[in-house]
Amino acid sequence: MELKDSLRKFRFARRNAGNAALVVKINKQKLIMEEVEQFDSITPEDLAEELPENSPRYVVLSYQLDHSDGRKSFPLVLVNWAPPSCEIGMLTLHASALLDFQETADVGKVLEVRDGAEGLTKAALDTKLLAK
Repeated sequence: MELKDSLRKFRFARRNAGNAALVVKINKQKLIMEEVEQFDSITPEDLAEELPENSPRYVVLSYQLDHSDGRKSFPLVLVNWAPPSCEIGMLTLHASALLDFQETADVGKVLEVRDGAEGLTKAALDTKLLAK
């Protein structure tokens, strides 16, 4: 229940600049999802540095998207962080829970990041989110 409350608060927080992220992991022993950390005003590159290189995570990201006409929007994006060096069992567990977590977080857009930090940059996010 705590995670749902954190997700709700994160989702409805008022933001007018910058990116914010809520990082979630699966506790393999208890088979539950747990909040790891929240970040305010973090760049995608700094976020990639904070995420583990050998463990999958779900990241709910409120991302500042600058449109070509000068507008700014703050879409909620679910980043499925699954680096190639993860243990296969953990990747399988993580993948099997993705749809459930996506529904719980109520996020429509999912970005797969399997190539580590190279896949989580402002340029990569802009390209994926601005694609029509």
